Amino acid sequence: MTNLLEMREITKEFPGVRALDGVSLSVRTGEIHAVCGENGAGKSTLMKVLSGVYPAGSFDGEIVFEGEPVAFRDIRDSESRGIIIIHQELALVPQLSIAENIFLGNECARGGVIDWRETNNRTEALLAKVGLREAPTTKVDSLGVGKQQLVEIAKALSKDVKLLILDEPTAALQENDSRKLLDLMLELKSQGVTCIVISHKLGEVRYVADTVTVIRDGMTVSTLDASKGLSEDRIVRDMVGREMTQRFPEHARRPGDVLLEVENWNVWHPEHADRQVIRNASFNVRRGEVVGIAGLMGSGRTELAMSIFGRSYGRNITGSVRLAGRPVDVSSVDRAIGSGISYVTEDRKSLGLVLDESIRFNTTLAHLESVSSTGILNHNEETRVAEKFRDALAIRTPSVFQRTVNLSGGNQQKVVLAKWLNTTPEVLILDEPTRGIDVGAKYEIYTIINELAAEGKGVVMISSEMPELIGMCDRIYVMNEGALVGELAAAEASPERIMSLIVNE
Repeated sequence: MTNLLEMREITKEFPGVRALDGVSLSVRTGEIHAVCGENGAGKSTLMKVLSGVYPAGSFDGEIVFEGEPVAFRDIRDSESRGIIIIHQELALVPQLSIAENIFLGNECARGGVIDWRETNNRTEALLAKVGLREAPTTKVDSLGVGKQQLVEIAKALSKDVKLLILDEPTAALQENDSRKLLDLMLELKSQGVTCIVISHKLGEVRYVADTVTVIRDGMTVSTLDASKGLSEDRIVRDMVGREMTQRFPEHARRPGDVLLEVENWNVWHPEHADRQVIRNASFNVRRGEVVGIAGLMGSGRTELAMSIFGRSYGRNITGSVRLAGRPVDVSSVDRAIGSGISYVTEDRKSLGLVLDESIRFNTTLAHLESVSSTGILNHNEETRVAEKFRDALAIRTPSVFQRTVNLSGGNQQKVVLAKWLNTTPEVLILDEPTRGIDVGAKYEIYTIINELAAEGKGVVMISSEMPELIGMCDRIYVMNEGALVGELAAAEASPERIMSLIVNE
């Protein structure tokens, strides 16, 4: 099998940082090639070099595609050769239809007039290829994340793709949607489409990949052939540079008295007054306990968390919240924080951080009172607080003045945690705290969670990864269609029992 792509000795530097240091990558025609590595290893940077986001001349090394040296000036240049990248953050316009999104910038037009019949017919054919039955006129914002991901792939197929690059394609998907997407990748492979997939989910890598290249600290560590067997332990060892005998740190918790009590919590949709989103939800969390909330996408887990945290979601909210036995006012974000409740959003890039601002700015943002006097910020105190959390949470950065956008996903997640830990909460609600980060960074986040529990904090952990909930939590509540439908102790929890509670509700 010939090589479709060769990247030779790619080196890319940013001010003060060598992101790629002589990375080489060979991808064979018609294969699925996985690229693995910790956050910050250089995977996305390498793909941006390949796709022209970082143009020729801004890096050292050579790219050979279809046997010819290439020098891409921008994304349109690489797309013209059939190299299409789908980023982790989907690039769809929610208010436009599926057809409009697929052909945006590549319209089916004659004399400057769009031919909607051709547009819709071609869209139908593309949707059939990716297994979507929606009408071409369906608005994208009415689709779930899994279907939006398929629209992105249909968009790529409309451009005569030869090499499809998928960056964390299943990071935001439930297990069923993830499997459908992986099966689609295998189907595209059978049709002659070559794929590069960046993923932290090693089970999925083993399911689809023919070859795995591991990158660590901007350098190629290994290239593994799936036909000779892929060991997850080997991939993890190459990623983190050490053996990881356990995916979850050991803990011996002894939960204390009930800390947080939520009773008969009801929430209605913010725009559709007749639609109840949360129905009579009641749960509790003890001091020093990690409580999980499991459920499929759309089950209401995030809506429950956001509505408790200062009514950040919903309307006509009823029910009670007590902390250490006393009723607390959570009717606004300020009051929720003042009561001792903090919430780490699942969307760190849009809702958790101001990416263009520094680590220092983000760390103190939710509790400016701690670093100010008479309304005036004390920048020295800001720096001291930010450096304290940088050291405590092992945020990998040379300076707290670095812009947060330049951090890896795992380190960005630690900055979000630092922001809310600076509010000194009694209860911390974590919504998908390890989404899109690698196994090494996950372990570090798990360790922080255990330390919080050991300090007597109450932790609520929402996650779509059932092994994560089972490995980290003392109890797990199961949610379906806005209601809590079951509760399991960690010792009796399993993916099968959790799914059984969901489907038998």
